[in-house]
Amino acid sequence: MGSDITRRTILMNTAAVGVGTAVAAAVPTGVATAAPSAGRPEKQPEKRPVSANGWEIEDRADHISTVWTRPVSGTGLETALRIGDVEAVLVHVIRRFHYEVERINTIDLAGWRKLGGTSRKRPESNLSSGTAVRIRPGAGAEDSYFPQQVLTIRDILADCEGTVRWGGDDEDVDESLYYVAVGPDSEALPRVAWKIREWNATPGAGAGVIVDPSLPARRKRVQRYR
Repeated sequence: MGSDITRRTILMNTAAVGVGTAVAAAVPTGVATAAPSAGRPEKQPEKRPVSANGWEIEDRADHISTVWTRPVSGTGLETALRIGDVEAVLVHVIRRFHYEVERINTIDLAGWRKLGGTSRKRPESNLSSGTAVRIRPGAGAEDSYFPQQVLTIRDILADCEGTVRWGGDDEDVDESLYYVAVGPDSEALPRVAWKIREWNATPGAGAGVIVDPSLPARRKRVQRYR
């Protein structure tokens, strides 16, 4: 019986060695030595340039891009914007402006444009990431609007709860510019975009429903987000 145990043990050990040799032979030589070299950092993917608000700049629209020409419902207008939450919020701004501030003609609305020589630190660089629009580009100078129009513009911005900024409030005033004021990791932007989408699906809510921005409750709301 002792010889049987010894013979069985030898056979089992021999089989194990054979399996290990077969596995080693099946592994390509390059894989066997593929462990990362100590102290050598892995190559990081190249970071894409971003506009002033932290969103990636796009070199083109409507082709292999996050920026596409989108319709502005109820206005007959369209413009190139970053699709998704940015689109939802900026289209809301455009619609309310069109209905309540001043009718927008096709030539008076501009979205994405190539960065060109614009500094990435300037607010207008946000156009190149699809996160800004110009409404009435010729009305960039200060005091381009009547006081009642400004009151309505501020009411529109209050809808956006701080996620959109008006160039009229910048140090270098540009009253034609409206841009997303939060980065791509913002938790507020998806929440505001969802709210606006719900308004759009609810009769008697959202853009197209004329409100009185001079009401105390609405003016108080404006101050909260200004």
